[in-house]
Amino acid sequence: MNNNTEKIILGVDPGTRFMGYGVILVERNEMKVLQYGVINVSKYSTQEIKLKKIYERIISVIEEFMPDEMAIEAPFFGKNVQSMLKLGRAQGVVMAAALSREIPIVEYSPKTVKQSVTGNGNASKEQVAHMLDQLLKMKLDSKMFDATDALGIAVCHHFHGTSIMATNKGTKKGWGAFVNENPERIK
Repeated sequence: MNNNTEKIILGVDPGTRFMGYGVILVERNEMKVLQYGVINVSKYSTQEIKLKKIYERIISVIEEFMPDEMAIEAPFFGKNVQSMLKLGRAQGVVMAAALSREIPIVEYSPKTVKQSVTGNGNASKEQVAHMLDQLLKMKLDSKMFDATDALGIAVCHHFHGTSIMATNKGTKKGWGAFVNENPERIK
């Protein structure tokens, strides 16, 4: 990254009950937390209302901080198909919010985030949070793992370079990478 540039990155850790988000400012390669938190939608009775609340809250964060890029945790495969479907919907709503404001999106696997932040792809949530304390030079709320995970995703994105279009052996994928890799599919 050009050391004279400023970039705001929104990191999102999708969830269907609790969704973490973290906003960092990167200026001259120094990272500063602007805000982090958890969107709690567990109190809502239907999936549709939960998705609507997630969308509204992400839009409000986007409008408040005007991020240059969004980094989101990529889908992972589990045994419970219904849980995966619900999580995929939540991820889609977050992505739609970013795309509605023309914010580029990059996805990272949980293992890539842990590796980038701690040096260990199998690190615990506690280890990630502790390392983020050091990297971001502040004591984060240890009870807000969804939010600290989201900050980890934003930090991972910063560590992975300057270009949203870049790919790194399949670990950094975004719409720009898809377009570059599949020019024949664009009309």
